[in-house]
Amino acid sequence: MQQAQNSYLHTKVQTSSPGQLTLMLYNGCLKFIKLAVISIEKRDYEGKHVNFVKAQNIIEELQSTLKMEYELSVQLSQLYTFINQKLIEANVKQDIKAAEDCIHLISELRDTWVEALKELGQGGMVSSL
Repeated sequence: MQQAQNSYLHTKVQTSSPGQLTLMLYNGCLKFIKLAVISIEKRDYEGKHVNFVKAQNIIEELQSTLKMEYELSVQLSQLYTFINQKLIEANVKQDIKAAEDCIHLISELRDTWVEALKELGQGGMVSSL
């Protein structure tokens, strides 16, 4: 079952547009932060750390795709840096509030991205900023 699921995810990533991939990154980041919060509540320190690091890796990936010649990209880069710092704080201090702040910010970014994809119709024409 796991192999079939991995195969499906691999195919989905390979056939998705850049806009859809960005949306998947936002959703994955939210998932990992929520899992980290659950791990904090369960006192599963390894799970907490692993999930926060996965979320940080996604933020770093999003940041690396920015085209810095655009003012919006510069602003997004600053926001991603802030989110990454909050994720580190949440991980080190086991700070659920810091994690929830990140969930809120990333949810806003994701929802805005969804609207941008809708505006463009297919969603396949949006690339990372």
